[in-house]
Order: sequence, then structure tokens, then C-alpha cells
Amino acid sequence: MNDATIVAAVQAAPVYMNSEASLEKAIRLIEEAALTGAELIAFSETWLPGYPFFAFARSDRLRFTAAEVYLDQAVEIPGPETEALCEAARVAEVDVVIGVAELDRRTKGTVYCTMLMIGREGEIVGKHRKLKPTMDERIAWGEGSGEGLRVHDRPYGRLSALNCWEHQMVLPGYALMAQGTQFHVAGWPGGEPDTPPQPPVSLWSRQELLSRAFAAQGACYVIAAGGLLTPDDVPEQFRSLAYVGTGDTTIIDPRGEVVTRAPRGEETILVHEARHSVIRAAKTATDVAGHYSRPDVFQLLVNGEDVLKRD
Repeated sequence: MNDATIVAAVQAAPVYMNSEASLEKAIRLIEEAALTGAELIAFSETWLPGYPFFAFARSDRLRFTAAEVYLDQAVEIPGPETEALCEAARVAEVDVVIGVAELDRRTKGTVYCTMLMIGREGEIVGKHRKLKPTMDERIAWGEGSGEGLRVHDRPYGRLSALNCWEHQMVLPGYALMAQGTQFHVAGWPGGEPDTPPQPPVSLWSRQELLSRAFAAQGACYVIAAGGLLTPDDVPEQFRSLAYVGTGDTTIIDPRGEVVTRAPRGEETILVHEARHSVIRAAKTATDVAGHYSRPDVFQLLVNGEDVLKRD
């Protein structure tokens, strides 16, 4: 394994509420990011087909109409959209982690906030459904399970992913750190809204704080991919429901330091050369499931399974 691995974070707006057009844009961005030499490319939370901005609006017919469209544009895993993403990853020879609004295959009436992990082989490596949608997000998404709290062995290292305020929950992060994550994708809706209308409580102000904390505690690189949103990005009939999300995408090293930062509100692909020697150096200081732990005092079970005993 080479000491250096190039990672990339996409900061770009999808074509909100249009899964077909968003998919086409995602494929173009994967191709563009691959030209940087990146082995891992990360997108933000529910990038396909966009974060459910309407959930923070008052309850009226317009919000329900937006929710209906969002449900209609959600994608199944596996399905045609994920097959196209897998093919794009295979052709570009990169791993892709992308947030997806996943449709419940059985009921067709529930959407999950899912981080989808695709390998350069052109196959789905894993997926993780957000365990607890935050506040008003519960209008748009169902609750996930612990099945997806897995770290995946990739050619460049061990890969994990979580959505947004799952980093606030603490225990999901520890479950991944206990499995030795080295490269972690943190998917966020994007930045701190600075113009009205705003959600009643800001869910974005801790994006960098929690991402940096995860990197420092897990002694791993964190690719914190934030989404972009303006009223002009959403269908015209729903623009009164939208707010401004500015991305604030960062890549953070295993010491918890921001090593590169995207311009606020601009579409860009953020790239960094990660080094395994930096990961090893950080883990010698703090391995929260190894030498810096007390398994005789603490135990974490996920779905009844001791995470320290996972392969």
C-alpha cells in the first residue's frame, strides 16, 4: 500500500427533486473528480435527489406536495440509479460514497437517509441508513437500523460513513472507531444558513465541530461533504420553502485539523493527499477501542453484537 491516498469531496447542488437529472450530474462529477487521481470521492447527505428542505416549513398543502414529489423521486437500492452509479465508479476506477434518499422497497411509502458506499469494482460495498432523523427531518425520513454500522476494507484502508447529527449521537461513531476506521465520510446537508428563511434551530452550526471531533477521536481522515442549496436550486413551485445552505465542505486530518476547505456557496471538488503515516502516528497516541480504552469497564453492543469482536 502506498503511503499517499488522494481523497475528494464534491460540493455541488443536485438537481433537487429530480433523480434522473441528479444522477446525470453525479456521474459527470465522478468523472471530473476521478481526473484528480482520487481513489475515494464523497458526496453530501441525500445528494440524490437532494436534502428535504421542505421538512422545515410550516405544515400546509405546499409542504405535503413537496413531500409527495420527494417520495416519487426516491430511489431503491439496488435499482437503476444505483446500477448507473456502480458503472460510473467502475469506469472511473474510484470508490464513491454518496447520500441517497432510499425508498422502502416493500411499502413504497417510506424514505431513508442512506449513505451508499460503492467500490471501484462496480459493486455496492455497503449502505447505512440514518439511525435517527434530526428534529423536522422525521417528517421526511424513517429510522434506520444498526446493520449498516460497518467499516469496509478497501485497497487504501478502512472506510466508514455516517450522516450529519449521527456524529452528535456519539455511540454510532464509537462503533465505527472500534472497527478501526481510517477514512470516514461525514455527509451533511451543508453549512450554516445565513439568510432567511432559516430553520427554527440551526442543525448545521456543528458540522465542522463534530467532524473534527470524529477525526481526532477516531485518529482517521474525515471527508466532511456539505451540500449546497438556494431557492433557485429547487423547483419553482417550492422556492418559498427553501433556505440557503452554503456547503462548508472540509477535509480533516487524523489530528482533527482542517487541511483544506471549500469556498462557501461555490460548486467545487475539494482534493487532498491523505497519508497513512499520519493515520498511524495519530493512532499510536489514541486508539479508542485499543490501547486508549477500558474494555473491562465499558462494552458497546450493536444489535446484540459486541463491536470489539467484529471482524
